[in-house]
Amino acid sequence: MLNKALLDPEVSRFIRENLNKDLPSLILKGSPFKNISAQELAIQIKGLKVAEKKFPELSRNADIIYPPKLNLEQTSSEITAKYKASLISGKTGIDITGGLGIDSYYLSKNFKDFNYCELNRELAEIADHNFRVLEAENIKVHTGDGLKVLDDSEKRFNWVYADPARRDDHGGKVFRFEDCEPNIPANLELLMQHTDNILVKSSPILDITLGLNELKHVKEVHIVAVRNEVKELLWILEKGFTGKALIKTINFEKNVVQEFSKNEKNSSLTPEFSLPENFLYEPNAAIMKSGLFDLLAEKTGTKKLHRYSHLYTSAELKSFPGRKFQIEDIKQYKPAELKKYFKSKKANITTRNFPETVENIRKKFKIKDGGKDYIFFTTNMNEDKIVIFCRKA
Repeated sequence: MLNKALLDPEVSRFIRENLNKDLPSLILKGSPFKNISAQELAIQIKGLKVAEKKFPELSRNADIIYPPKLNLEQTSSEITAKYKASLISGKTGIDITGGLGIDSYYLSKNFKDFNYCELNRELAEIADHNFRVLEAENIKVHTGDGLKVLDDSEKRFNWVYADPARRDDHGGKVFRFEDCEPNIPANLELLMQHTDNILVKSSPILDITLGLNELKHVKEVHIVAVRNEVKELLWILEKGFTGKALIKTINFEKNVVQEFSKNEKNSSLTPEFSLPENFLYEPNAAIMKSGLFDLLAEKTGTKKLHRYSHLYTSAELKSFPGRKFQIEDIKQYKPAELKKYFKSKKANITTRNFPETVENIRKKFKIKDGGKDYIFFTTNMNEDKIVIFCRKA
């Protein structure tokens, strides 16, 4: 049951004033409010802390209520929710796995009528309150099983959205569609009775080929990364679609958005290989997840250092969806001779297709993490182990 006492302006002020205080000490002091426990205050303080980074728009609203930390961890960020909203629109939509409602809130902006469904009554109450605070008046809240809400409905929806729970009965993490709740492959026929279009969010660790084998009618797969960390995979299903899925990668950096995609029209020529030239390129995490390595070389006009190194090079600086470096020096990997070439005690080290770990290399050469130098330990096209010294381009 939602504690309405949390909405008192004095409580909101207390939460913001104590945002950076030591939480255990604060809880030990007890709550200064008659109808609110110290634990309830702690949940709101933790929630606001998470929200400031994860969904800043909501954090600026003093009337937003937050659920326990686990629910916050499982919800989408503002940036990924907005990206989903850019993919779908229509007259009617439904989110059958509502959660905190971040996705529902942003998706609803592109629909005349939107439906939110959530099994957890307390979470549904919090979402309902937050929708009203955010003036999302076109969202109808359903407390209960989203699949049952859909099954009982006589409506057809332009889009159905689902973010299946990725924990088993023992709290362990799962990632295959068939192990999640709800089981989308097992309920695909029911879903398709109520829509022609489905958007499904899955774990970022799910293998794309495995996902394509589990699901039918997949038209697009979007690999979404934020600051070079893959956050989620999005699967767009269209009823009756039997072609090859478009694979799209997107990486949201601080001041730039890196996009790259492959569809049936893209060629798949054997890439050109080369020894390191003047510039070195490292694909972003979304592309590393996609496996579109050969196509990347072709479309960016770069050459690969080795079939399995997944590093690229060029004589002239190219536009590239990832990190770009200017090569300053290249040495053979001969540990006894290498030590004299390390100009600094600090460097950013990366290994690609190399037999030693970053940790072992740091110990061997006594190099701390950080600084402006970037050193790549890799294998070139001639199977030589090499060390490439770089600066950011």
